[in-house]
Amino acid sequence: MVGELTMNGWKMLLARLSGRSGSFYRKSLIMFLFVAGIPGIITGVLVYSMAGGKLEKELLKLHNNQIEQRSQNLNKQLSNLEMMLAHWAFDTSFDYSLGERDFVRDFEKTRDITNTLLVMQGSNTMIRNVSLYLRGSQPVLFYPEYSALHDASVIKLYDQLLDAGKTTYWTQLTLDPDQPGKRELTFVHLVPGGSQKPIGALIVRLDSDQVAEALQTITPYADGENFLTEPSSHLFVSANGSSIDSTFVKAVRSEVESNVNKEGSFLYEWNDKTYAVTYGYFARIMDNWLYVSASPITNITAPVVFISKVILTVSLSALLLAIGLAWLASIRMYLPVKRLMKDLLPSASLSGGGREDEFTLIERQWQHLSRESRELNAKWLEQLPHVKESFLHQLLQGYLYAYTEEDLRSRMERYKWQVCGKQFVVLYVQLTGIASMEGKFKFGDEGLVTFASVNMIEELADSYFEQSSTINFHDLGSGVLLILPEGEPCTETIKSFCEKLAQTVNRLLNMVVTVAISRATGRVSDIPLAFEGVKHAASFRKFDNDNQIIEMEQLNFEDSSEPQYPFTLEREFLQALRTGQEADANALLVEFQNALSVQEAKAIDVQQGMLHLLGSVQHAILVSGIQPNRLFKGANLYEQLSQIKEPAGAREWFQVKVIAPFMKELTTRTDGQVKRLIEHAMIYMQQNYMHDISLDNCADHIGTNPFFLSKSFKQVTGKNFIDYLTELRMEKAKELLRESEMKINTVAEQVGYRHSYFNRIFKKLEGMTPTRYRELSRAD
Repeated sequence: MVGELTMNGWKMLLARLSGRSGSFYRKSLIMFLFVAGIPGIITGVLVYSMAGGKLEKELLKLHNNQIEQRSQNLNKQLSNLEMMLAHWAFDTSFDYSLGERDFVRDFEKTRDITNTLLVMQGSNTMIRNVSLYLRGSQPVLFYPEYSALHDASVIKLYDQLLDAGKTTYWTQLTLDPDQPGKRELTFVHLVPGGSQKPIGALIVRLDSDQVAEALQTITPYADGENFLTEPSSHLFVSANGSSIDSTFVKAVRSEVESNVNKEGSFLYEWNDKTYAVTYGYFARIMDNWLYVSASPITNITAPVVFISKVILTVSLSALLLAIGLAWLASIRMYLPVKRLMKDLLPSASLSGGGREDEFTLIERQWQHLSRESRELNAKWLEQLPHVKESFLHQLLQGYLYAYTEEDLRSRMERYKWQVCGKQFVVLYVQLTGIASMEGKFKFGDEGLVTFASVNMIEELADSYFEQSSTINFHDLGSGVLLILPEGEPCTETIKSFCEKLAQTVNRLLNMVVTVAISRATGRVSDIPLAFEGVKHAASFRKFDNDNQIIEMEQLNFEDSSEPQYPFTLEREFLQALRTGQEADANALLVEFQNALSVQEAKAIDVQQGMLHLLGSVQHAILVSGIQPNRLFKGANLYEQLSQIKEPAGAREWFQVKVIAPFMKELTTRTDGQVKRLIEHAMIYMQQNYMHDISLDNCADHIGTNPFFLSKSFKQVTGKNFIDYLTELRMEKAKELLRESEMKINTVAEQVGYRHSYFNRIFKKLEGMTPTRYRELSRAD
């Protein structure tokens, strides 16, 4: 069919295969078909012409060699059988002493003979039975068990074995009178071995099935004929159970005997079939046996025929496969071009007769897309600052911790940062003093102030550094990432920048500037840690209203110069809260914050002091029977207070978020007269705590009864009378222990206790002795 295709037919086939592809694809497909098809055809013809005849000859030769080898194996088995029987025939167990022995009385000898015959019988799988015949006045047969023979016909059969005129020979006589037609291949050896006057014979009967199976192994094919015969006698064994009178056996045997060669092979025609006949001779005792194997040649040459058909089929299939693979390969190789055409020119048609191929169209469209790409890139560059700011914000806050150093550097380079051979320094800029701006800004304008400061930072940084980026945190704080040349000193430049920034912010915004500077690092992944460090370092700024530049390398986090916590003002503030004196509480709050903000105080100390005061207030509220969560509606007061950097802002927050709600709640719980009564009692206790005070004399002093005083005191303050007195005395005692050199017994007398009782109750309440408390406070 391939030879009949005309050029127009090929074009029609290619057009059908190529579908709606362009001229480039059609040219490529023709080239693929030519390259893949022609070598396959040439290879198939050469293989078929060269392999067929040679393979047939080799198979016939291999068949003959196999038969010769397998026939030799059978010959070896028969030779081993003859040697075994000859060995036992000359054994002393079978001498003349057996002639007139009484085997009935001499049962031990009888048993030995039987065991010996059983051993001989089991020595070869082809042996069916080994027996011993002894001729005498009373013939005896071991089969292999002992038995005396009385049947004359049976005795006559066995006597023939001794009268054959041979001492050892093969026979196929019928020895079983009950089965006259059963002929078994039998090997006979007269005993004693080599004797001129034998007294008996060892008889080995072979299993016909085993012999046939051994003959069957000579040829590997089920059809045909395998037989073994002795030309001078009627001894004949067939693997397929054929008789010696079989027509095919006679014909093959006659053809073999007429051949002058002692062994060989030839082809023989029989009933329109060709047989491959292989023959040879076995050298047996005193004779030669002929073995013949005749197999239909179709069995032998079937692989050749099959392989020839396979070769032809494979050649044709290879041609078709080559065409199919060429088509698939061309489609596969053309697929990127087709996909590119579909993406670039989805509406273009490839099946027409246009002069332009696909690559010309692709080139034109690619130029158009390149122009659009440049326009989009310009727009991307406009949005790049916002993308960089978002990335930098995530980096500083530690959200990119899962990225490797290589990934972070790759992303920064993608966003147009130059990070190769660079080191990184992080700055944290904190503005304070919004309360002193004289009406320009007020609390709530922190975002606007921060935006203005960030613009100043970016403008100044561009004049000092090649690469810098600023992040606006909208809470009077901002972060700056400086990317500087690696290995070059940069400390003085950064300080100069910070001083210039502080002066600019002071002049334009009237704000105080604190700048924390991190150590230089060469790893992008260390930037979040550096930012966390400078943010923490900014909280160590001095609380006075001056610009400050804090360097991480020079910052001492273990500086022990801490302001004393104003416990007395805290106690007075809490008392004012408990008694509902809001004005006094607000005034004491200002005094408390001023006490924290002494000379050399740090922002973190002031912030921690305010947070400690908040904790004491919440404890006092809880003791008074009010739940802080309900009072403050679940708000996280600690987080809110920690975010406030301005002292005035912290005070305003305290007044609005803490004092006012508590005073409102307290007003609803107690009236003013009871509060004043309890206030007089508390004043009396504060003035006379060093004396012997009891509930009765305090009630007498303020003009009420002890029961009412106890109940009202608990209601207003949230504490029992005696608990409040004990707490008051303990606070005064701790103050004396910290700030004076009085002896312990003197301190006990000053707060109204005996020395022994004072030690016991102090240890119970504080968990340590007064002496130990004084030692720890002095150490701090």
